[in-house]
Amino acid sequence: QVQLVESGGGLVQPGGSLRLSCAASGTTFGFDVMGWYRQAPGKERELVASITSGGSTNYADSVKGRFTISRDNAENTVYLQMNSLGPEDTAVYYCNADHTYYSGVYYDTLKYWGQGTQVIVSS
Repeated sequence: QVQLVESGGGLVQPGGSLRLSCAASGTTFGFDVMGWYRQAPGKERELVASITSGGSTNYADSVKGRFTISRDNAENTVYLQMNSLGPEDTAVYYCNADHTYYSGVYYDTLKYWGQGTQVIVSS
């Protein structure tokens, strides 16, 4: 059974930094795309950043230049370095990992989620 375990959340002052980590276990395959989503109170879950197994990255406009996503394919781990944090970054951050496979008839994608880690930016 695949499990994604996040760590690194917490309380930080505006302008500060945090580094989130997400380690996948229970899998014999790699993930095509790994990423981070977040959900603030009263808002929908949104994509923060994603990275392919080849290293291509995608960021939400609101975090470009402040957040950096990286991954270790050998360890099935993804990281999110968050700098210049502001109150608008307060949310529960969820790790996501996608595995696309061919069934012999069609392609399908399995999506896995972590349990979430709270990030609070406040003075």
